[in-house]
Amino acid sequence: MEKVWRGPWQVLSSRPVYDNPWIAVREDSVINPSGHPGIYGVVHFKNRALGVIPIDAEGYTYLVGQYRYPLDLYSWEIPEGGGKLSADPLSEIQRELLEETGLEARQWKLLLRMHLSNSVSDEEALVYLAWDLVQQKPMPEPTELLQVRRLPLSAAIRMVHEGIITDSLSVAGFLYIENLLHRKALTLPL
Repeated sequence: MEKVWRGPWQVLSSRPVYDNPWIAVREDSVINPSGHPGIYGVVHFKNRALGVIPIDAEGYTYLVGQYRYPLDLYSWEIPEGGGKLSADPLSEIQRELLEETGLEARQWKLLLRMHLSNSVSDEEALVYLAWDLVQQKPMPEPTELLQVRRLPLSAAIRMVHEGIITDSLSVAGFLYIENLLHRKALTLPL
């Protein structure tokens, strides 16, 4: 392997450790920025994390409740899912919103872009705001056992502050919306 640099890190070698349809893990032998040898494990995500905060004409939002296997707990969160890296993220989150809640939105805005666990992974997340909603029939994936809850946006934001909602996309999205409302950069109903 010829000399490869990742910023101030020199990569001496790289080897795959694990691979499945959703993630790949590799271990790099490196010279760190202080000049010492070491290893660095990187988790590559094969999908983009996408979330949406849908807000209806009455100022209500929708949460999805589901059991999260890695945490072994039930979680209330915004509608979200993985979107193919090669696909349009807006189309992918529109599909997720319809699947999980049965909602279609006529208006969309990208709220924020984040990198999750950026010390060990390359996972990118996008959170959208959606409004002008039309109710259709939900079509969850066979592996999903979901509950959908409609509640005032202020109640969802309170759930974040009370530590009930802990999902990172949901927390970031609701706090971003709260900040927009506080600065009067967003007014409800949309």
